[in-house]
Amino acid sequence: MKLSLLQENLNEGLSIVSRAVATRTTLPITQHVLVSTDQNRLKLSATNLEIAISTWIGAEIEEEGTITLPARLFSELVGTLPQETIELDCDEESQESSFTCGRIKSKIKGGDYKEYPPIPTIEEGMVINISSNALKTAINHVVFAAATEESRPVLTGVKIEISNDSVTFAAADGFRLAVYTTKLNTPVDQDADFIIPAKSLVEINRLLPIGDQQIQFTVTTSKNQALFRLDNIEIVSQLVQGSFPDYKQLIPENYTNSAILKVDDFNKAIRTASIFARDGRGIVRLVLNKGDQPNTGSVTVASRAEEVGENTGIIDAEIVEDVTQNPSLIEEEAKIAFNSKYISDVLSVIQTETVSLQISSASSPGVLKPVGQDNYTHVVMPMFVQG
Repeated sequence: MKLSLLQENLNEGLSIVSRAVATRTTLPITQHVLVSTDQNRLKLSATNLEIAISTWIGAEIEEEGTITLPARLFSELVGTLPQETIELDCDEESQESSFTCGRIKSKIKGGDYKEYPPIPTIEEGMVINISSNALKTAINHVVFAAATEESRPVLTGVKIEISNDSVTFAAADGFRLAVYTTKLNTPVDQDADFIIPAKSLVEINRLLPIGDQQIQFTVTTSKNQALFRLDNIEIVSQLVQGSFPDYKQLIPENYTNSAILKVDDFNKAIRTASIFARDGRGIVRLVLNKGDQPNTGSVTVASRAEEVGENTGIIDAEIVEDVTQNPSLIEEEAKIAFNSKYISDVLSVIQTETVSLQISSASSPGVLKPVGQDNYTHVVMPMFVQG
């Protein structure tokens, strides 16, 4: 393989695929990048066996070929080269690659591409079209609620349900649940659902362009893989097998107390309280206080740690009094405690000016919803506190 290309283009290509390079693995070759020529372009690919990312770069190809190069060394070298043309000459027999850029010459010992795991390709399956903005927004609203530890693998994924022109994303980790619904660009012929790893969605989100560009992704008929096609980039992710919990049953149908708060004020109060909550299991205590007039009141946000100190903040709120068919259930004040991080996470993605907090009791889940936007629901389990 012999070719030339611009340093900045190769550097960008490596930054795209490097996130799919395996870090801890029993298969050392997956710590390499697969470098090959493909239709007069240079193709870079990497996989950790869960996700595979490929990108194509413009290059002047003199000789075709394929080789693998250690990802970390390859990226570090290219990143330090001057922004000039790189001459790349790879010998597949010796598995050695020579780099010439300006007055710098380097050699890297590569690997046998035949040992590299095949990069999955998907030709058939359900094709879904969605705008980049819609997909980015959906991912941002739910992905943080997925589990990060592997004791229940199905919860490390995001459930995606597709029906006609509607798609719903749901993620839960046993302590919280995020559900977001948006529209597809084109309706699908049949309903479908599958679970995609949250880690894959994070990487897809990182590469999605900003704007209304159409994104196409294909899910295999067997629902074991999904392929996302972007400009000059393909991402293939394995899908999570198993049954996702019936999340609709986890969303409370009724509540007895509701507070409408300004998102900015609520977020600032939670962030301040979290400073003290760090040494108190992350607990923040909320008290909904009814005002003298209908639909008025405040919310007290408090936290304390025995050996550190305590904090109390009060923010204005609209305490809704007719939230159920039995207004007599509403108390003069309602108390509940949450993990501060869970509240901060959801407030950071809500795009409306105000948010509704709905609770029934100190031991029942709380529900957060953006006011004026009915396609997002976030459920947070309460924390038990004494006193």
